[in-house]
Amino acid sequence: MTRENGGYEASHRPESEGTFLMRSSHSLDAVAVTFDDERLVADAGLILPATLAQHLGLRALFDDHVDLGDAVGHANVGHKAMTLIHSALAGGDSIDDADALRAGSTQAVLGHAVLAPSTLGTFLRSFTWGHARQLDKVSALLLGRAFAAGAGPGGDPVTIDVDSSICETYGLKKQGGTKFTYNHVRGYHPLFAVMAGTGDVVHCRPRGGNAHSGRGAAGFLTETFNRVRAAGANGHNAAGRLGVLFGGGGHRLSQRRCAVLDHGEAAQGPARRHRQDR
Repeated sequence: MTRENGGYEASHRPESEGTFLMRSSHSLDAVAVTFDDERLVADAGLILPATLAQHLGLRALFDDHVDLGDAVGHANVGHKAMTLIHSALAGGDSIDDADALRAGSTQAVLGHAVLAPSTLGTFLRSFTWGHARQLDKVSALLLGRAFAAGAGPGGDPVTIDVDSSICETYGLKKQGGTKFTYNHVRGYHPLFAVMAGTGDVVHCRPRGGNAHSGRGAAGFLTETFNRVRAAGANGHNAAGRLGVLFGGGGHRLSQRRCAVLDHGEAAQGPARRHRQDR
């Protein structure tokens, strides 16, 4: 790897014909990736989210707002969190899959150090249920930066769909994930808030697997609208739509809170849209 014109050039030539050339610099805007061998396969799609994360300062947000105290995995929170995020974006569904990011000069084009799976495991085991609120802070600030960069709705009406999902877990040592869900598998039963039309997830809340679908939905919807408003959505009309499983009093209470939050201007959301829990 050599430095050239303020950046780096890495070149790897396999035993058979073909060349892999990658250029990068401290700013990911300068990255150019060229493949001239049809047999090469890579997660080149990581370049765009890595560049976006760098512009929004995501790694620094983790470093500034996630404090694991004296836990063994407390150091370098930003690098570890970004390694996990990019591993997930590349299709990883376990800690061991993050090892794929350590191949070649991948680290040079991600904008952060890539940590080993064993280190990531120690990091994740350092979290407690209460640290979820610190991650909420990170995601709220990130949402504000994204909206400020042009990703937000501005003054347009906002409709937010709220529903739950099932995240199956394995083993009996995951805090909150050992209880059976309504579809008879062990796991978590989180709430998600998604902006209609774009599919952007603007908020989520972890819950234990045995939580009723509507538990905490009212407060979650209020918190979501506060978050979206704080991020810069300044339209006068906002509505919440709840999944079909949020029936009864929980749905009505959430709609009333939505109306109070918007000082009577919030639209009573359209009929609840059926979304199948996964």
